Parts: sequence; C-alpha cells; structure tokens
Amino acid sequence: MSGSVEHTRDSKRPAPAGKGERVADWADGRLGTNTLAKSQMRKIFPDHWSFMFGEICLYSFLILILTGIYLTLFFEPSGSEVIYDGVYTPLKGIQMTRAFESTVEISMEVRGGLLIRQIHHWAAIVFVAAMLVHMMRVFFTGAFRKPREVNWLFGWTLLFLGIITGLTGYSLPDDLLSGTGIRFAQGAILSVPVVGTYLSFFLFGGEFPGDAIIPRLFSVHVLLLPGIMLGLVVAHLILVFYHKHTQFAGPGKTEKNVVGAPFLPIYIAKAGGFFFLVFGILAIMGAVATINPVWVIGPYRPDLVSTGAQPDWYLGFSEGLIRVMPSWEINAWGHTLELGVFIPFSLFPLILMAIAVYPFIEAWVTGDKREHHIADRPRNAPVRTGLGVAWLTLFAVLMVGGGNDIWATHFHLSINGITWFVRIACFVGPVLAFFVTHRWCMGLQLRDREKALHGRESGTIKRLPHGEYVEVHVPLSQGELYTLTAHEQPKPYEIGPEVDAQGVARKVTRGERMRARLGRAMYGPSAQVPKATPEEYLEIQQGGGDGHH
Repeated sequence: MSGSVEHTRDSKRPAPAGKGERVADWADGRLGTNTLAKSQMRKIFPDHWSFMFGEICLYSFLILILTGIYLTLFFEPSGSEVIYDGVYTPLKGIQMTRAFESTVEISMEVRGGLLIRQIHHWAAIVFVAAMLVHMMRVFFTGAFRKPREVNWLFGWTLLFLGIITGLTGYSLPDDLLSGTGIRFAQGAILSVPVVGTYLSFFLFGGEFPGDAIIPRLFSVHVLLLPGIMLGLVVAHLILVFYHKHTQFAGPGKTEKNVVGAPFLPIYIAKAGGFFFLVFGILAIMGAVATINPVWVIGPYRPDLVSTGAQPDWYLGFSEGLIRVMPSWEINAWGHTLELGVFIPFSLFPLILMAIAVYPFIEAWVTGDKREHHIADRPRNAPVRTGLGVAWLTLFAVLMVGGGNDIWATHFHLSINGITWFVRIACFVGPVLAFFVTHRWCMGLQLRDREKALHGRESGTIKRLPHGEYVEVHVPLSQGELYTLTAHEQPKPYEIGPEVDAQGVARKVTRGERMRARLGRAMYGPSAQVPKATPEEYLEIQQGGGDGHH
C-alpha cells in the first residue's frame, strides 16, 4: 500500500529540466535572452525581391571572412627577394618576392588553395557590386529618409571601405598587374601638393616599391579594414532590425505598421537558404571562371607594365578620371603641381561624398521632419531618380575611359578618339541622362494617373451607337488604386511675401532663396503630375467621363 502511494507521488513530480533548457535559463538569468528573443524573434519584415541585394552584401562579406581566414594560413606577406624553385616549371629560377611565391604555392600546391583564392576574389567583386546596387535601390526609393539617415552613412562608409579593402587585397600577391596598380596609386599620392612626397615615403617606407608596403597592406587588409567593416555591418544590421525595412505602398500598408513575415522561423529560414545559394554560385564561379592568374602574369618588376592592365571594376571609375584628364601641370617656385593627376584624384572622393550628403540636402529642401517607412516608386521622384541615373551614367562613361586601351584594341578604334569621347561624355552624358530619365518618370506618372482614372486597357474595341469606336477599359481594384495613389506629393518650399504687413522689406537669406529654387525644381509642377483624386474618379465612374467603360 505504501509502495503504491510512494509511486503516485513520484509520478506527480515535474520532470527534471533538460540540458538545453538549463543552459537557456542560465543565460536568461544573466543576459535576459528569453525576454529579448520573445520581443525580437517575431519581428515582422516586409518581403520584396529588391531587398535581396542587401542580403547578398552580407553573405558575400561572410564568405570573404571565411575564405580570407583560410588564405592567411598560407600567405606570407613579405617583400624579401627569393628565387622560385616550386612545382610550377615556367617560373623556376625567376626572382620574385616571397609574397608572390607564397601566392603561387597557394594556387599550385595547397589543397583547395586555388579554389579558395578564386572564391575570395569573386566574392570581393560581388560584394562591392551588391553594395552599389543595394545603395542605388535605397537611393531611388527614398529609403534613406528619416529615421534611416545614419544607416545610409553606415552603408556609404561600407562601400567606400569595401573599395579600399579591394585595392589593398588584390595588391598583396605582388604580381605584375597588382604592382602596376600600386604604382598607379603611388603616382596619385605624389600629386598631392606639398605633402605628397611625405605621404608616399610614409606609406611605402622609402622609395617605391620598397619592401615595407606588402606587410603594411596585409595588416590593413586583414585587420584594420575588416575590423571596422565588421563593426559597421553589425551596427547597420542593428539599425535595420530596429527600424525594419521600408515597404512599398499597397493595401493595408501604412507608415504606422509593417506587413510581412516574422523573423523566426520564416524569414531566417529563407535567409539561410539564400546564404547557401550565394555561397554555391560563388563556388561555381571560383571553380570554372579563372580570375587573377598570377602565375601567367608573373612577378612585379618596376620596369615593366602588363599589357591591358586593368583594376577590378570598382576602381575603373578613378582610373578613368585620371586617364582622360589633360596633362596639366604648373611649375612655380621650384615646385611642380600636377593638376592632371591631382584634380581627378580629388574628384573621386568628392563625387562619392555627394552621394553621402544627398539625404540631408533633400531633407533640408523639403523641411520634412516626419518618419518615412513607405518606399517611393522612383517615377514619383523624377529629380532624385534623374540624379541617380546621371551618376550611374558618369560612372559608366569613366569606366570606358579607365579601359580606353582595351576598347581601342578589341574594337579597332583610335585611343585618342575614345579619350576625347569620354572627356565630352563626362559633361554631356549625365545631363542628357538626367533629362531623359526625368521625362520618362513624368510620362510614367501621367500613365499612372490615366490608369487610375480610366482603368486598364482590355484590348476589346466597342462601337458606340453614334458610330464611334472606343476601347473598353477595365476598372482597377481598390488595392491597385491605392498603390497608384498612396504616394505623397510634397509642396515646394516658398519664401512668402518679401514685405511684411507694414510694407517693410523682409530679409530673405541666400539659403532660403536657394531652398525655394531647389524646392520648385524637385517638387514643383515640372516634377509632379497631379495624382488622381477621389472626386475625379467618382465623376468618371458615374458617367461624366469619356465613356470608355
């Protein structure tokens, strides 16, 4: 009897906690992880195909870190001279730096070394490309507006650091191509007035090329820049998590809510699958598409330049600026000012800086202090869209200038003709691209207005009793109407009367006048087609329109 009672008591005792539960309780008691998980893991994120560019940036960066760690186990960043005696016969007996020799060893002797090298290089190219496309998506949709201005600066800094990290990375093997790039950079540094020579001696540890630059580039490439970028990536993701993605206008979507999928389990499952998809594509590219075959190019020699030497695509912008700039120089007081190099060398960061400060300029012009979580359709901001396309046009033109020798040899063109084309197109191309894009956006706005008022063309032709032929239009659904008319149309800033009630002239600052002019250009009648109003829609639906329904 007592045994049965004792057995009943045991069956009512709670089962002991499992190891995982005990670990979770321990962490929650010290870090508050359970509370954090409950509040954040079910956070809702909008879903749109264009958001994937940001994920590609993140996954490429992670792949760069993983492959970079593997490569650092075998790469020796030394500028000391050696005679090659490895397995690659064509290079036997050739003098080279230890950095180049270890790169060849990674490619020829380390198991999987060439594959990892190529994945690393392709990931770097995709990383910068995805960052540029991601920032353009943010720019064209106005996703940089309050409260995301700081995150825009984080993204811009990551793009700039990514370009510099790429330069330091592909310079490490010390092959003829990368050495030519370092020589190019050193020449640009020397063009800086007054301090250029000192900067060059400081960076290279003496005369070019020296034996200190490779170890210094290695430290910057594997420690300094990745550490800064990792911190910025974490901060960027925290702000994305805090503010959430912007979402495109649609039924049920407002500035006060978020429509999408929860972070756990749906979003994180999709993100995990996408990571392996990106990794797989980069692995295929690394396996089948040769990039930077240093054993073919050979070691760097200061007296040689490889034919058709080109940097990675993201530095073609700066190279194009310098290649097409006229060779202007000023000699005064025993000093030479090389304007043909210094001006384009200065323009490269200045043009990028204009992108960084644009959100603050637009906020100043509009005077808008509200938070924005609904993304713009690019057509509804024609000036902003035109400026973005103009910048991309300048980028493309200068890429042609950066490869003028390749264009000349492959298409049998005059290199001087290409250079002059680029010089002229640098000024004409962006302006033409702006006006074409602006006009295109205005046309799309007008089409949206007509579609909202009259509906979608059905392709059915109808003959009216009096003999007129019209096309039958199908009315849009309420959701489609909302999507076409949900955007705001800001009114441009106005200075107001220049005299007060007593007839005294009011002081108007130069900044206010500039703000008013920019406001008219960006949001005046020439930049916005008035969207359809409910009154106009009801009038047409009730028979007061053109009878196409």
